[in-house]
Amino acid sequence: MGVSDTDDYQATIQKSHARMGDLKAFDDTKAGVKGLVDAGITKVPEIFILPPKNRPESLDRCGSPFIFPMIDLEGMDEDPIKHKEIVDKVQDASGTWGFFQVVNHEIPTSVLGEMLRGT
Repeated sequence: MGVSDTDDYQATIQKSHARMGDLKAFDDTKAGVKGLVDAGITKVPEIFILPPKNRPESLDRCGSPFIFPMIDLEGMDEDPIKHKEIVDKVQDASGTWGFFQVVNHEIPTSVLGEMLRGT
């Protein structure tokens, strides 16, 4: 191990220690990301940036389009087991993605149109 290897290792340890301290300080504020925005930050804090070498290749956004979770409500009221499966899918999509697409919801197109005009 050469001197530069030792220096690189020490720098990595110091960055890791500093990052842990920054994360703890952020958690201790209990203000969350909204608190950062309210404080007027103009740059994403380093604790939220994953170094390129640590990013999974699956995050390559140029290679493929997003496929949003789609939840089919057909038969939801007819079968309690299917009802539970759909509820689980909604919970999973909400927790993982934060949103999802619903099909076979039986909301008339006219109502959807009015909703879009209202927003």
